[in-house]
Amino acid sequence: MTTAPFAVRAAVPADAAAVAHVHVASREATMPYLPPRRRSDAEVEAWVRDVVIPGSAVWVAVDGQDRVVGYAAVAGGHLDALYLLAGVLRRGVGSALLGAAKAYRPGGLTLAVFQRNTGAIAFYARHGFTVVDSNDGSRNMENEPDLTMRWQPVTNSTRTGG
Repeated sequence: MTTAPFAVRAAVPADAAAVAHVHVASREATMPYLPPRRRSDAEVEAWVRDVVIPGSAVWVAVDGQDRVVGYAAVAGGHLDALYLLAGVLRRGVGSALLGAAKAYRPGGLTLAVFQRNTGAIAFYARHGFTVVDSNDGSRNMENEPDLTMRWQPVTNSTRTGG
């Protein structure tokens, strides 16, 4: 498999429309079991511009033409989002974005993932995340059962048990 060149950089407000597009397109392509979305494209873009980018650490993956093909957002110690366009899945883009998030929060991260999103669960497990909690869906607006996963970096004290 060949990999198209891409770069990861910090998101800027001008990326809002592209990030919103990735968010919507990724969810529609990879999670067909979700209920129909309730927000218009303009509402999703406003949310990204007014809430996500100013309130989180956000990175975008861009292709050789500087088109946004994925993004990740961290608020506090929680990975709120990691979404990719379908055409760049399994090409290292998600791993690079997750690497940026881990570098930003080297003490550890948590995330929530739908239980039916088995591809994402496997991806996060390959990157050292473990399941620490499950929920019946009552804590998310989709009412979809989810898992909480945590990445805790391995340190000398965790290797030796002390």
